[in-house]
Amino acid sequence: MGQHHVLRIHNTLAASDYGLLDDKANFRPKPNYWAAVLWRTLMGTTVLESGVPIAASLHVYAHCLRGGARGGVAVLAINTDKTASRTLTVPVAGRRYTLSSPSANLQERQVQLNGRYLEMTPRGDLPPLDGVPITAGALTLPPATISFLALPDAGNAACG
Repeated sequence: MGQHHVLRIHNTLAASDYGLLDDKANFRPKPNYWAAVLWRTLMGTTVLESGVPIAASLHVYAHCLRGGARGGVAVLAINTDKTASRTLTVPVAGRRYTLSSPSANLQERQVQLNGRYLEMTPRGDLPPLDGVPITAGALTLPPATISFLALPDAGNAACG
């Protein structure tokens, strides 16, 4: 195990309240753990301009799609408004991974992916992290959600 992994384990198990695991409840993953897993799965290392104007409650980031098709793009869209949906225009079809709280309480310890609770399997493995298909066009981002979009057919020349 590399030094980087040891540091993360130390911070999570011994010295922090911001870790990815809940050290007070059987080391279950906190909601930010699932966001980190999706980030690592979808967001590549090449950062792109999102093309979405900055807005008070909508934050949009774009990277090349990790391990995806040539030209694929991954988008992270965060709707921080607790009551209003936001709309994002998507240029091509793809898959959507939306993390949400099962209630309006953003301090909730459980998180849903596309409406289904996320929990480790009894063996401690990750559950399937399946996206739902989306089509090109207007995409509604519900209040207080984090949505990852995988757009393998985006055709971005910077993503080779």
